[in-house]
Amino acid sequence: MISASIVLYNTDKDLLKSVLESYHPSQERLLLIIDNSPTPTDYFVNMKYIHYIFNGENIGFGAAHNIAIHKAIDLKSEYHIVLNPDIEFDTAIIAELKHYCDEHPDVSYVLPKVIYPNGDLQYLCKLLPTPADLIFRRFIPHFGHHNTHNDRYTLKDSGYNKIFNPPCLSGCFMFLRVSTLEQYQLFFDDRFFMYCEDFDLIRRIHRVAKTIFYPYVTIVHNHAASSYHDIKMLLIHISSACKYFNKYGWFFDKERDDFNQRVLSELGLEKEKK
Repeated sequence: MISASIVLYNTDKDLLKSVLESYHPSQERLLLIIDNSPTPTDYFVNMKYIHYIFNGENIGFGAAHNIAIHKAIDLKSEYHIVLNPDIEFDTAIIAELKHYCDEHPDVSYVLPKVIYPNGDLQYLCKLLPTPADLIFRRFIPHFGHHNTHNDRYTLKDSGYNKIFNPPCLSGCFMFLRVSTLEQYQLFFDDRFFMYCEDFDLIRRIHRVAKTIFYPYVTIVHNHAASSYHDIKMLLIHISSACKYFNKYGWFFDKERDDFNQRVLSELGLEKEKK
């Protein structure tokens, strides 16, 4: 069995149509809808193979998905997919990702190629971030030398045309091996209300298994980047980044250095000069 989860917070139901059609819930493909909205909805009442859970409060993105991951463990799901509500894809990619993971038991996370609706590639494979990476990327993304720095951070010179094992990937479509999550008790850290929770979880998975970019299937992500337009979201993003660096280290983080150097070496990319 495969399961998946989507977290809602006052989400426009029209936005969900594409991802619901893409995932196509079935007896062997349960979908868990975790609703953090202030009021419940009956939108899913007559939809088969969808389990709707209303929280009654906004407990955060990661904490809500943890409810679904625990449910996936109880259901003995082989794989669980964390889905953003603003994505769409060919239903057949799920079978291909499952086949890949079945053939590679050392892999516990897979991210497919992600594109914008206009077809442009989203560079969502990354090194583990330093404070400078996040500051420059957020506030001065097009400033001089930073273009080169950002290209290195997003592993752009890998070509995004082959399978590789980065330590940090996007959380918009997280294809997860449930047995690894259960064995190592790997869940979202609910101290992160929103933002950085995917970096944190994937980093911890990367310690015990491969976290793979798989470019041979593609999803479309209508990425909103709300923290670039909403001051409240920006403050939440900054708070989460501070929590992340408090957890792992701001400037001295040996694990970050080791993981980053390993993927740069595997990709044949020259380490940035200091």
